[in-house]
Amino acid sequence: MKQLSLPFVEEQDFAPEDFCPAPSNAQAREWLARPDAWSNGRLVLWGEAGCGKTHLLHLWAKANGAMIVEGTRLQGLIRPAGSVAVDDAELVPEPRALLHLLNAAAEAGFPVLLASRLPPARMAYKLADLTSRLRAAQSVEILPPEDELLELLLSRLCASRQLQLSLPVRNLLLLHLPRAPAYYREAVARLDRAALDKGERITRGLAMEMLEGLADSD
Repeated sequence: MKQLSLPFVEEQDFAPEDFCPAPSNAQAREWLARPDAWSNGRLVLWGEAGCGKTHLLHLWAKANGAMIVEGTRLQGLIRPAGSVAVDDAELVPEPRALLHLLNAAAEAGFPVLLASRLPPARMAYKLADLTSRLRAAQSVEILPPEDELLELLLSRLCASRQLQLSLPVRNLLLLHLPRAPAYYREAVARLDRAALDKGERITRGLAMEMLEGLADSD
């Protein structure tokens, strides 16, 4: 099974109680709590798909009354009226729009949080001024999840769907799923659908079918 490049779209709410604090995201949480310490008033939160950066971005935005901007839709000139949170910051189709947004926020003294799968040094923007501003921002990585985090995530995902997994099925998932939270969310969603469609409990055989289908879709 390849590690990432997810073919499915993850849909979820961003409630505080649904986020799983762990050592792998501790540094990110610490920086989010100290926007006054961000270099040039900007923080780039980066990590692999499903690691929790979008969840943290939404929690920060809600706590700080920030405007949330989807990077894939960022175009034109935006004059922020307060703090700004930009998701998918590496996928902005109009780089100059992101540059203008960063400049306008800086002039007004508003902090900007950017979430990305890539660190600033690896964002492929050719606009020199934008590249320099991103590289000058504070940057923090959400590290790969620990075993304990993945086990907790699996339990929470199952509980949210009222799924009962036997210990052999749990161990099978923990052993064979790629170590990325997005895969766990997709796996539990697929098991839930399969169990409802077939009207049967979740067995090792059903879990193996799901794992094979997940690998084929990657």
